[in-house]
Amino acid sequence: MCEPCSRCRWANDKEGILRAYHDHEWGVPSHDDAHLYELLILESFQAGLSWAIVLKKREAFREALDGFDCAKIAAYDETKLNELMSNPRLIRNRRKFNAMIANSQVFLQIQAEYGSFDAYIWSFTKGQVIKNTDDQIPVTSPLSDMISKDLIRRGMKFMGSITVYSYLGAIGIIDDHELNCFKY
Repeated sequence: MCEPCSRCRWANDKEGILRAYHDHEWGVPSHDDAHLYELLILESFQAGLSWAIVLKKREAFREALDGFDCAKIAAYDETKLNELMSNPRLIRNRRKFNAMIANSQVFLQIQAEYGSFDAYIWSFTKGQVIKNTDDQIPVTSPLSDMISKDLIRRGMKFMGSITVYSYLGAIGIIDDHELNCFKY
């Protein structure tokens, strides 16, 4: 980490969880389907909550969700849903758990259609990173609008444009590091 360095304003938390995420993961272009899937699931649980809450529960999610195994999650049944809903270490929202199962099934369909989710998601920018060049960070963009509409058309839930924009930043398709940030 770069302790004396300037960071994006959102990454200066006392606990250091946001700082570590910012310094080592956020905005780094990802092409690994397992990582892309994990962040997609976490972003869907973030809807209406802070990212810090989700990051604090990330390891609990990893344990409860079979290491973010997409194929296993796509096949979860009511018994597994009840188990997840009774786990106090998770964000317990049945609608989000149901969406997670549906989103996992769509993720697998996209992999089958494109060969990988990576090929699908990066196709929207032809493999290019979009670098933000000012400190006014938007919450949506024409790109996130387009991808959101496509994911929803395919059957995904909790994938509005704001969630998708945040996801694109998390996986490095959009680089929203602030101008004074050492990662810019």
